[in-house]
Amino acid sequence: MPKVIYVGSGGSEHTVDAAPGDTVMSAAVRNGVPGIVAECGGNASCATCHVWVRKEFAELVGEPGDMEEDLLDMGVSERRDTSRLSCQIAVTDELSGLTVDIPPEQP
Repeated sequence: MPKVIYVGSGGSEHTVDAAPGDTVMSAAVRNGVPGIVAECGGNASCATCHVWVRKEFAELVGEPGDMEEDLLDMGVSERRDTSRLSCQIAVTDELSGLTVDIPPEQP
């Protein structure tokens, strides 16, 4: 089962098991990872599941789509090159070990 590692702004790490097909957001919510608010429940309409994907995984998770780009541009306080909405990242076996940083504040 793929593992996803969430790193909070204070450096705390939460490693969770995620089934292939889950999203990074749904695995976080199901496991009580702090900082992933997910107000819209994964519908890509709120940006409260914003994460910074670690550089070594950026190519594997791919680029955001147009709608996600708009939410990231308007909805997050610190957009980075590897900013993604965790609801838009599908977990695969290839992504096992994926590490994402959680911003100190969500919109």
